[in-house]
Amino acid sequence: MSRTIEAIKHHMGPAKPTSAVSARKRPATKSGTFAIGGDLPVHRLGYGAMQLTGPGVWGPPADRAQAIAVLRRAVELGINLVDTADSYGPYVSEELIREALHPYPKGFVIATKAGLARTGPRKWIPLGRPEYLRQECEMSLRRLGVERIDLFQLHRIDPKVPVDDQFGTLRNLQKEGKIRHVGLSEVNVAEIEAARRIVRIATVQNQYNLAYRNSEDVVDYCTRENIGFIPWFPLATGDLTKPHGALTRIARRLGAQPGQIALAWLLKKSPVMLPIPGTSKVKHLEENTTAALLNLDNSTMEELANA
Repeated sequence: MSRTIEAIKHHMGPAKPTSAVSARKRPATKSGTFAIGGDLPVHRLGYGAMQLTGPGVWGPPADRAQAIAVLRRAVELGINLVDTADSYGPYVSEELIREALHPYPKGFVIATKAGLARTGPRKWIPLGRPEYLRQECEMSLRRLGVERIDLFQLHRIDPKVPVDDQFGTLRNLQKEGKIRHVGLSEVNVAEIEAARRIVRIATVQNQYNLAYRNSEDVVDYCTRENIGFIPWFPLATGDLTKPHGALTRIARRLGAQPGQIALAWLLKKSPVMLPIPGTSKVKHLEENTTAALLNLDNSTMEELANA
């Protein structure tokens, strides 16, 4: 009998993994999907590649092999949205992404940024002159090894340059086919609306997490307008992780880590939310991505909202 069963199995080929097994192996696929710009679908839980660089987001990583391993593991976990910037390193993060993943898997989306110049560790200078933004776009195309950047974001609005010139440059690059979709970073609702009068905005990336919710009105606006909202620094939790804090209490109750709860809260908060937790460690990456398997109920969401 056992030989018969084995013969049938051999004829049918390898068994397909169950959905539960697939979820454990590729948990990011359970975070839901969002179509950036209406035509670029991604799994909502992505990866932020800033921490792959050296101290102060400057220079190469101490362990290049580990940085490469993190990027490759992210893809294995079902992540198909990676966020980076020309200023991370500078240039180091983009170079690592190409080294680790080129030629890119089908459906893999790279979001990069320009508009912050670097003069040293932890030094960030807004620079939005049209010729600079164009130069950085061209350089990112070459570093990433692509003919078109999926999502090109203005890292900061430069107060010394007319905003219409900055937004207009992004529009022109899009018309030329060098970028597919345009995003903004650290903006308010009025600035988003000003940009949308010139160029279609697909995403907004602001600091937002359980401990810092100053962009609540921007989240609401993006949700109404179906604009992707990318919360940077998504794992910040502040006092909520104190021994008797709400986050610690909920994490114990659900058998999860506080950081996983923080990410699950973001995913539940809005269907346009695209968290990009960053790390330079494979183990931490795996822990973060498992957050996509958590589904917080309404009472837990209310408990966190009032914390």
